[in-house]
Amino acid sequence: MAFYLSNIKCEIREVSLRNKPKEMIRISPKATVPVLENNNEVLDESMDIINWIIKKNNPFTVKQSNADKSFVESTINLFDKKFKFHLDRYKYATRYENEDPINHRNSCLKILVNLENKSKYEPWFYGAHIDKIDISILPFIRQFRIADEQWFDSLNSIPNIQKWLIFFLDSDIFKNIMISLKPWAKKDQPIIFP
Repeated sequence: MAFYLSNIKCEIREVSLRNKPKEMIRISPKATVPVLENNNEVLDESMDIINWIIKKNNPFTVKQSNADKSFVESTINLFDKKFKFHLDRYKYATRYENEDPINHRNSCLKILVNLENKSKYEPWFYGAHIDKIDISILPFIRQFRIADEQWFDSLNSIPNIQKWLIFFLDSDIFKNIMISLKPWAKKDQPIIFP
């Protein structure tokens, strides 16, 4: 989303995590996605990539107070660490021993309930324009919903977040970034995105 919104071009390579290319492992032994390589600089954390893009060509126009900026960063950090920790143990419970997926689901929900009234979500977190907080935490909320859509959609404790997520899923931004590519092979012609 950050590349798309900033219109910074990159070569995009789809990776099958079951068959990671050695070229990816060579530049990032951590072997997780996403990975950005730019002039021998390697970034292998989503937030580092987003912040790199913002420095190059900030696509976000929302004017924020220092308190808002602090809130955005602490909320993104909360989702990147705590929410993701619980989400993984809820959505992929079979990968973890002695974990109660419902307990982890409830921990995620508690974070969402605490976030519910922090914004009017009209339609984005800070109003008419998408911002860093939207692209940074909506993918986590989307994954949380995917784990049990019927349960998520039946919740009455987070109607603003549900509305915000549905707007995102129906947006042109989401449709334009959710492109389907076959896994990259060394012989493939480069695919430039966006």
